[in-house]
Amino acid sequence: MGRYLGSSCKHCRREGMKLMLKGARCETAKCPVEKKQRNLAPGMHGWRRGRNSEYAVRLREKQKVKRYYGLFERQFMRYFHKAERIKGNTGETLLQLLERRLDNVVYKLNYAASRKAARQLIAHGHIYINGRKVNVSDYTIKIGDKITVKGAPKSLKRIKEQLDTNPNFTTQAWLQLVRERPEATVVALPTRDDVQIPVEEQLVVEFCSR
Repeated sequence: MGRYLGSSCKHCRREGMKLMLKGARCETAKCPVEKKQRNLAPGMHGWRRGRNSEYAVRLREKQKVKRYYGLFERQFMRYFHKAERIKGNTGETLLQLLERRLDNVVYKLNYAASRKAARQLIAHGHIYINGRKVNVSDYTIKIGDKITVKGAPKSLKRIKEQLDTNPNFTTQAWLQLVRERPEATVVALPTRDDVQIPVEEQLVVEFCSR
């Protein structure tokens, strides 16, 4: 499984917004986007952020979504082509498929501080779906799936410590979490309103369909 080894903060600076790639750090003053002198695109010419062309506007929307969910280009295009084959609005279907990724669900349950941390939990075998271990981050969850944690004390301790870092955390309506066990159930499919990143999905569709 490939993974990005560069600076995550560069992605946020390039898109000009917080993509929440480093968990709690993104909410502190250490976040480069919070620092006015570094709120520029990375590179020595980052200050020359001029007016984008129509192509660049669509590219940035696509890159924003891809980096938000932590995907490589080939993975992203695979989801796009899958969304094209499903009846309905291609942009909304694409976002729904991305929301249903297991690493995103683990992050939205607050089992991990970021999607990157969620992928590590999954790869190390801490997450179970319907009683079976799943170590593939792009597993697509379905309605009725029950997401549990490995019964080992180390696994349970790690998840409960993360949950305790934000006791007021509330899950989205399509996920039902029982903090005490901990376990969660998928009670519905995510909707467009559940996507927390501001994105114009139609521009993404236009870019990928060219």
